[in-house]
Amino acid sequence: MFDLKVINSVLQELEEERGIPRERIVEAIESALATAYKKEYGKKGQIIRAKFDLNTGSTDFFQIKIVADATSVRMDEEAEEASDLTDERPRFNPEHHILIEDARRMKRDVKIDDELVFPLEAKGDYGRIAAQTAKQVIIQKIREAEKTSVVSEFGKREGEIVSGTVQRIERGNLYVDLGRATGILPYDEQIPGERYRQGERIRALLFQVEESPRGIYLRLSRAHPNFLSKLFEMEAPEVASGVVVVKGVAREAGSRSKIAVASNEAHVDPVGSLVGQRGVRVSTVMSELGGEKIDVIEWSEDQKRYIEEALSPAKVVKVELDLDAHKATIEVSEDQQSLAIGKGGQNVRLAAKLTGWKIDIRSMKGENIAHTDSDVIGESSASGDNKKETA
Repeated sequence: MFDLKVINSVLQELEEERGIPRERIVEAIESALATAYKKEYGKKGQIIRAKFDLNTGSTDFFQIKIVADATSVRMDEEAEEASDLTDERPRFNPEHHILIEDARRMKRDVKIDDELVFPLEAKGDYGRIAAQTAKQVIIQKIREAEKTSVVSEFGKREGEIVSGTVQRIERGNLYVDLGRATGILPYDEQIPGERYRQGERIRALLFQVEESPRGIYLRLSRAHPNFLSKLFEMEAPEVASGVVVVKGVAREAGSRSKIAVASNEAHVDPVGSLVGQRGVRVSTVMSELGGEKIDVIEWSEDQKRYIEEALSPAKVVKVELDLDAHKATIEVSEDQQSLAIGKGGQNVRLAAKLTGWKIDIRSMKGENIAHTDSDVIGESSASGDNKKETA
């Protein structure tokens, strides 16, 4: 019935290329054969199992019966007389159950709910419908096994950077071939201004792995703040080892970002670790992000200093904190006003996102020249930060 060379070849291919264990496919074949057998020759209520031998290609079929007694099933006379609608015991079916007194004639130590196995006559002719059923079950089981394998593999990589090839572009969304699965880079998760071509290699953050009726959904992002921190983790061994910790990231993808870092060891400079000699590390990350400017800031528990450094490259004269309103009033000299605010208010906006504080900037004359509101703060992805270098 089966070409063993073909079957073993397929099993090897599925195991090596798709990561589906050989045992899972054999289980699928056995389940399919049992389904086909029952459809063609079985009776209502029967439990049929198959055992497929990969060495000979032969298949043995078995009927399973569950050991029962009056406490676990209702006999026919009980079912006819029963008036208690709360009785959830199933009706005794001789094709599905075997009474314990009969079972003990075959196996003395048998217990209620044990299974007894009875061999069935082998059948070679399953018919066209049964064969189609077997094929469908096998395909379904292979898909389920492959789905489980993909979820297991990519679930462990969620939150990490993955690389792949642009497969196609539909309505602005990129479909990326990741090898054993396809990831989706939605339009709103792309870096503004970047253009992609089919066949181009691309790196992105795998930030969501979901199962759906239509398959596995791998959502990618190049605009997510964590993409920036993971890139630095790849470039800076101090970050990868945990000596330098990323405390927060505020990002406007494709334009400018601020990243706050701290060191767990006094002799390690956290900012220098990310910038690298002659700025080589930060330059590499900037190139990956299409020239996005990156400010590296040293985090501090001192909130005033932390806010001062977050506003770099501007020099701050004075910081006043309103703890109740979680608001910082910043005083700067006139020649530092434009730096503190930034083009289109970007610098103060990113500082607010990074620190989590509402920020009002005033000139030394007392004029209120810029402020951030709670809506802006609500977009923050940061938890804390400080010192900075502009790349």
